[in-house]
Amino acid sequence: MHKREKDRFELHLDEMIQKIEACQAQKNHKSCSVCTLYLECELRDEYVKAVYNSMSKGDTGGFEF
Repeated sequence: MHKREKDRFELHLDEMIQKIEACQAQKNHKSCSVCTLYLECELRDEYVKAVYNSMSKGDTGGFEF
């Protein structure tokens, strides 16, 4: 079976997942939601955008799950 290559959106998401997990580990949190910076966190905002872009492939507008 041939494994497909990840596109730039998926690669960026992988990078953001690593950054989020490193931040959580550094703060000894299992989730961003327990962090005092939850609503103001630029890293989390960038992660959310990376998730959206990986699902929409950069297209604007709606998408289906």
